[in-house]
Amino acid sequence: MHGIALGVAYQGTHFHGFARQPGMRTVYSALLQAVQCMGSDVTELRGLSRTDSGVHARAQVVAFDSQQAIVSRGWVLGLNHHLPADLAVRSARTVPVGFNPRFASLGKRYVYSLLVDPLPDPLLAHATWHVHQPFDFDLARAELEAAVGTHDFAAFRSASDTRPSTERTILRCSVTRNAGDPRCVDLEVEGAAFMHNMVRILAGTVVDVGLGRKKPGTLALALASRNRQDSGRTAPPQGLVLAASQLDWPEGTGEAWPASA
Repeated sequence: MHGIALGVAYQGTHFHGFARQPGMRTVYSALLQAVQCMGSDVTELRGLSRTDSGVHARAQVVAFDSQQAIVSRGWVLGLNHHLPADLAVRSARTVPVGFNPRFASLGKRYVYSLLVDPLPDPLLAHATWHVHQPFDFDLARAELEAAVGTHDFAAFRSASDTRPSTERTILRCSVTRNAGDPRCVDLEVEGAAFMHNMVRILAGTVVDVGLGRKKPGTLALALASRNRQDSGRTAPPQGLVLAASQLDWPEGTGEAWPASA
């Protein structure tokens, strides 16, 4: 038996999230179908992040075990031959059998992108949240800074997330204008772990403050109160990208192919 870990990217627009859902087109189901074209013995995939419907990824990690002795390069080239245009394997490496990227995660970086423009742009509709002007960029940047550190983020999770522990650590946040298109604003959040919809609610809160829908200090107030009603709305999924991930690779992990991955 051989363990394989894939670096996976996808445009989430036409996927019903990552996780397997009977009768639904998901990243899991499309990737498993491709894997089974090369290794028919594979019945299970283990993913790093259960991204929601419409959310994109550049840094998803998916592992599986197979009896097929295929080199990493072969997995990358072979799987991409069987995958649709909105899903790609960007790298592969050997890992110990049973490796689960979810339990090896050291941190993730998410980027949420806004289009700040009085008019919509169809070419950016799948990858940004269209926010009408006026939008106070400096106010939004100052608001997000309150998230940095270790806090109780109970006010920044969906009702479906019932995990008892709601304390999380945000290592870094930023709000920057895209150098290539000043209409686009990127909200970047890096942390050790996240709850369901946490980044989207953080983004929605910051946007509500930037648009004057909520008062400055709303994010800090919601952290203190732990009340979901005190935070902002949940930003739509299409602006969110899992941009980077850091894993504690176990002993025996092979080099990634391609080497630049």
